[in-house]
Amino acid sequence: MSINKLGALAGVAVVTALAAVAGYKYIRSGGLIARQTPSSVEAATAQWLLNLSVPASAKQLKNPVEATDASLTAGRALYAQKCEVCHGYDGGGKTETGSGLYPPPLDLRGMEVKSRTDGELFYFIQNGIRNTAMPGWRMPDQNLWQLVLFVRNLPQVASTTVQAVNRTTATFVGSGACKSCHAAVYERWSKTLMANVIRDPKAHPDAIIPDLSKPNPLVTFTKDDIAFVYGSKWKQRYFKKTGDDYYPLPAQWDITNKVWKPYHPAKGTDWWTEFYPDANSERPTGPLCDGCHAVNYNIETKKVTEWNVGCEKCHGAGSEHVKTPLASNTLNPARMDYVAGNDVCIQCHSQGQPLTNPIQGKYYDWPVGFNLGLKLNDFWKLEESDPGETTFTHYADGTAHKNRMQGNDYVTSLMYTHGVTCFSCHDSHGTGNEAILRKPPNEICLDCHGPNSPNGPRSATLEQHTHHKADSPGSECIACHMPKIQQTLPGVNVRSHTFRFVYPATTDTSKTPNACNICHADKSTSWATAAFKSWTDRSPWRAQ
Repeated sequence: MSINKLGALAGVAVVTALAAVAGYKYIRSGGLIARQTPSSVEAATAQWLLNLSVPASAKQLKNPVEATDASLTAGRALYAQKCEVCHGYDGGGKTETGSGLYPPPLDLRGMEVKSRTDGELFYFIQNGIRNTAMPGWRMPDQNLWQLVLFVRNLPQVASTTVQAVNRTTATFVGSGACKSCHAAVYERWSKTLMANVIRDPKAHPDAIIPDLSKPNPLVTFTKDDIAFVYGSKWKQRYFKKTGDDYYPLPAQWDITNKVWKPYHPAKGTDWWTEFYPDANSERPTGPLCDGCHAVNYNIETKKVTEWNVGCEKCHGAGSEHVKTPLASNTLNPARMDYVAGNDVCIQCHSQGQPLTNPIQGKYYDWPVGFNLGLKLNDFWKLEESDPGETTFTHYADGTAHKNRMQGNDYVTSLMYTHGVTCFSCHDSHGTGNEAILRKPPNEICLDCHGPNSPNGPRSATLEQHTHHKADSPGSECIACHMPKIQQTLPGVNVRSHTFRFVYPATTDTSKTPNACNICHADKSTSWATAAFKSWTDRSPWRAQ
């Protein structure tokens, strides 16, 4: 064999060996995992091959389906059924499923789609794309073209779809009308706190938790005075009916500590106390409570479609959907953008005031006039913090300290700005987990925040991140990032929803409680700060 041939073979061998080593290192460094972003070279190569794969005859096809409301509605229904799980309601691809795919789902709103012909889109939907998660859909050509039409009009059709139901003549029908078609979901929901916020003790004799036969100086009422009970988790309050309205009685039951406590918002505390007499008997629940504790509270008649947080509180008036069950004639928060989707929950889980107050001579403490499909900020403004000052609702650093402030906290969080929704974590239809979480706390957090993930924590194991033993209270994500610092009753707190870690040094400057000293109550903030500075995986600049 000649020297030249030997040299060529050696060169090939070296290149092959180097390629094998590079491939081995690539695979060992995570090269086969799905949670990666393709390199620019790989993406450009894939695009070139994709362009070659489409027959010229397919590229020349034109969409025969006319762009009518009916066609767009049909396309929307198909998209929700086939595409939304990966591409998202708006085509952006920011979904739980999409975030775990390689390559990630295409952003259907961008130039990559806009630059394609109708025929190319039809070809990809019909045949799929090999070595991606894009399947080929077996359906009539008419349906495929309807999908092409809908995708071609993203993102405009996504935002207008949310508003469509609101412009119909739909009326409220009550959750019972949903039961026949959604029996399993209805059954789960019926057992939740959402479905049982308000209970009539005459219909539910077990609704009253404490024993009213035992005398207590705070309890100046009898069972016969109670028209409704409110709450069954942290506290229970009692409403008396006088005329056509309800009024809170002066004592509440602390469920955690099993003791009676007074109930009377003092003058100068909550904003609305300035506009109502001091006595509970002159503070009606209609303008102050019932808009969130019922579906379709009418401020003129003081009537409701149903008490409690029923289906239509989150899905809008349901008569049209009951008559003709289509995805297009009901509202689904999961198909809304993150602002509108979160507002479904924020409408009640926030402290604020209506933009217009008083309304017909009364001051309201809930967003009067807001219904699903409208913009909450057209009806409601959130209570704001006063930087550097501790207020009735906020600590000096802007963290909420009062109950029902989840929305106020959450809109300041990075989770919110990244498009995460309340129902990414919670399922209001009911689960077996605390706070109707979709999974136990650590499981649901680690879905997105696994060790060494781009979302953090930036450590090899959870133990290295928390500096506590696995499965200990100190290694619970919510213990540090959602401490119980918002008071619902004296000595009974609920979890913060900023998801920010409060450093011990912040406690010194703003009096905001921190998770370290909540658990290590016998230690000082300086002790906790010193501990942070000893952890090499923490920035000493952040601990100040």
